[in-house]
Amino acid sequence: MALVPYVENSIPALSKLQNSSAQFRFANHDLRLAQDWKNLGVAAVVWDAAVVMCMYLELGKVELHGKLAIELGAGTGLVGIVAALLGAEVTITDREPALDFLSANVKANLPTDCQRSVVVSELTWGKGLERYPPSRFDLVLGADIVYLEDTFVPLLQTLEHLCSDTTVVLLACKIRYERDRNFLSMLKLRFKVEEVYYEKQRDIHVYKACKLPRRRDL
Repeated sequence: MALVPYVENSIPALSKLQNSSAQFRFANHDLRLAQDWKNLGVAAVVWDAAVVMCMYLELGKVELHGKLAIELGAGTGLVGIVAALLGAEVTITDREPALDFLSANVKANLPTDCQRSVVVSELTWGKGLERYPPSRFDLVLGADIVYLEDTFVPLLQTLEHLCSDTTVVLLACKIRYERDRNFLSMLKLRFKVEEVYYEKQRDIHVYKACKLPRRRDL
């Protein structure tokens, strides 16, 4: 998630984001995620898209055990933590200012034996991608990472770099604006995209994307 400064907001719907922690139960584990809206902004709170992504992962429709997964724009790390609890080896990424906060949440919520299957790493989309082996991951996860138009092109570059022809991308999104739909249109130029889950109460869509075969010139 992009780092956005804290702005005082009295809207009641946002009050839960300003709590110092958020509690959940996923994968038979009680989780307590620290939040820090004031200092780290949107990167440091649990958004509904992350919760719905975890709900979807728990359904078991995507194989996680023993798979190599990477979470983009991880924020609090909830999605990556749940993926690890469900058996994946996970690289959990975000921009450098959020890493200490993210690492603390991972350490606080994963059993010691499970922590060995998780790496927290810096990743700014579109930059330094050579540090991540191309086409290495079985699964790419992103929750509420589609909202800043300036990030769309580097996000697509990052997805193309990380994905092989067999990699599954899962994106949990709230479609707020026309630009969000525009991103999906951009994604469909390079990936086969389908909606696989919709959570009506939170108005969150989960999309599955797989890389399209490269066209060969005749």
